[in-house]
Amino acid sequence: MNLQTAIKWRYATKRMLPKKVKDDQLQQILEAIRFAPSSRGLQPFKVFIIEDNDLKNKIQPIADRQAQIVECSHLLIFAVETNTTHEKLENYIKHLAKERNIPVKKLDGLKSVLLRDQLTMNEKEYYHWSAKQAYIALSYGQLMANTLGIDAAAMEGFNSTALDNFLNLQDFGLKSAVLLAIGYRDEENDYMLKLKKVRKPESELFHYI
Repeated sequence: MNLQTAIKWRYATKRMLPKKVKDDQLQQILEAIRFAPSSRGLQPFKVFIIEDNDLKNKIQPIADRQAQIVECSHLLIFAVETNTTHEKLENYIKHLAKERNIPVKKLDGLKSVLLRDQLTMNEKEYYHWSAKQAYIALSYGQLMANTLGIDAAAMEGFNSTALDNFLNLQDFGLKSAVLLAIGYRDEENDYMLKLKKVRKPESELFHYI
């Protein structure tokens, strides 16, 4: 379906069918996430893709026992960086120069900005900045899924500390920020599907200056 139709077709899916998303469609969703905009191109997050049912069953109690966790085809966990290092930023500059086939020296200006801005953030500031980038990527993945006729439920109702410990995310300098459950709506059992989507009127939301 086209993007406009997909946006209106989407809803906060609460129940899903035991149906698997095809591998090629999953890859399209992941590619949308990979190519989503990210401040300065840093992409300060990783996405863990969980398909194993045993793992999903263990995660469900951590996530308020929400049904989507175990019913979805794939559970995506967006885990964000809580800090960075001079070495990480140096490696990013080298990678950027290689991909664009330009001398590293030409990126000195960007490098100085990154070192000034990223290294001066404390852990809390860096987490919130990283989380913003992850949410942008999540929205791209969600929209791609919807255009393919696949539901994608963004979820915040989980104990991030417990999930971090379960997946040992702290060993990677990461902290869970948001989940995305992808799969297919259970039209017979999902009460949300029958409810009208309520949004602010245009006159309240948009202000032309």
